Parts: sequence; structure tokens; C-alpha cells
Amino acid sequence: MARLPRLTLSGYPHHIIQRGNNRQLIFINEADYHFLLGLLSEHARQFDVAVHAYVLMSNHFHLLATPNTAQGLPQMMQAVGRKYVRYFNDKYQRSGTLWEGRYKSALINSDQYLLSCMVYCDLNPVRAAMVAQPADYSWSSYLHYCGAKVDHLITAHALIWELGNTPFAREAAYVDMVKAGISPLQHTQLTESALHGWALGDSNFLDGLQAKTQRRVLKSSAGRPRKN
Repeated sequence: MARLPRLTLSGYPHHIIQRGNNRQLIFINEADYHFLLGLLSEHARQFDVAVHAYVLMSNHFHLLATPNTAQGLPQMMQAVGRKYVRYFNDKYQRSGTLWEGRYKSALINSDQYLLSCMVYCDLNPVRAAMVAQPADYSWSSYLHYCGAKVDHLITAHALIWELGNTPFAREAAYVDMVKAGISPLQHTQLTESALHGWALGDSNFLDGLQAKTQRRVLKSSAGRPRKN
């Protein structure tokens, strides 16, 4: 069966996952993390993509980003992916692929899932038992949103501004939201939708999306169509 084209639409947030091939490490030392973040910052500006959140794990990374043009997201990911592989292979004297195929992504309903997706990213190092608290991890956007540092890669989504009337109030609300976590169902939905490329949202949201693209936004039911 032919592979479906990736579902990408401008103006909508996308949850993106890029994995290392065979779960191999894609970051060896701190300089590697810094290099990838630099590439993301450079090409997000170049291709007009707003990066709302991220987490860089040892063998994969997640992004939450909104492209402002139809091709902005794939162009950004292609540029970042190629340049990072070249850097990594040269530095560690290796050859061949680094990524597990093309990146995975899901277009999500911001009202339902954007803040949950941010929490999902921030809790990734905690779930992996790499740190005890999100604030202990250096390679995510959590430190930006809790007020510990300013991360120039980040463009806050409008929903962040609704968390409070002052920076302190927004930071405190965000910290509380991460402490509360997300449900196992939300975690599964965010993971599976990104890995399989299906949009995530309620029926009204999905119907509205389907009217804007010829690519199916949701997996078809198995079997033959039912007769009227």
C-alpha cells in the first residue's frame, strides 16, 4: 500500500516526533543538544514556523510547532535533519542514516490538546526516570515557561497568555498544570496520533480539517463500506 502524504496545514499546531534509527543515541554530549537547538532556531525563523514547545531526549525529540506556510514545517525539518546528520557523522566519524525514517507528526486541536501536549513533552524526562522533576532537565522548554530562563527558540501560543494576567501568574499556572500531569488516555492519544499521522481532535474539528484537504485526516474503518 502506498504511503499517505504527511498531513500538514498552515495555522495549526503539530506534534512532531523524530527518532534515532534503531533507538540509537542522537545526542552524545551537551554540544550536540546545543547544535540541534541552534538549527531549530535558525530554520524556524527561515521557514516561518512558530515553535511552542520541545524536549530533546537521548534518542529522539518532540516538537510542538505551528507552521505559517503550507511547506514551512517539512522544509524546516528537512533542513534541520540533514544538517544535524552531517554534523553528527563528521563529529563522531560515522556514516549512514541517523534517523528512523522521516519524522512523524500529528495536527492537533489547540483548544483540546495544545497545553496537554506541552505537559506531555515536559514530563517525558520524568517518565523516562532521567530526572525527578521537569525543572531538573536542561533540554526542554519547561525552564522557559516556569520562568527559569528565556529561550529565544520559543514562541508562546495564544493559550499561554490566557493562563494569567502577568508573567508570574502565567508561570505559576503553568507549573501547577505540569504538576497535575495528563491522563493515561491523553498520553496514548498524543503518542499514537503522532506516530501514525492522524489528526487529533473532536468530530467538529476533524470535519473542518477534512474540508481543507484531500488527504484523509482520520484512519478509515476496516472492511467494506456499509450499505444504506
